[in-house]
Amino acid sequence: MEKASVLFLCTGNSARSQMAEGLLRHLAGDRFEVVSAGTQPVGLNPHAVEVMREIGIDISGHQSKNVSQFLRRRFSYVITVCDKAKETCPIFPFAFKSLHWSLDDPAAVQGSEEERLDAFRRIRSELGERVRGFL
Repeated sequence: MEKASVLFLCTGNSARSQMAEGLLRHLAGDRFEVVSAGTQPVGLNPHAVEVMREIGIDISGHQSKNVSQFLRRRFSYVITVCDKAKETCPIFPFAFKSLHWSLDDPAAVQGSEEERLDAFRRIRSELGERVRGFL
């Protein structure tokens, strides 16, 4: 039996989609093939790496990828995790199901280092709840 495949998509592929990829891979084990991408990839955000490490998930080896490299691929699920990506997302004709999770961008939060990390922790928690519900 073929594994279900999931693409998490956001704008920069720097935080939300990367954390979602790490969470699903961690929580589901090898039940899914999981990747993430961005409509305008900007590189992995170090705060995302840090808050995931806090819960024992290492995403430091992840890289930002452009969604264009996945356009011809079949996915069981394409999940957008930001409103901007949903609006600009290309059509995935081979996706079985598309879902949208509207989540704030933690990288946009201004303030002290701790305030910024707290924003990433909040989004990590929201993603954890969504991923558990998805499973």
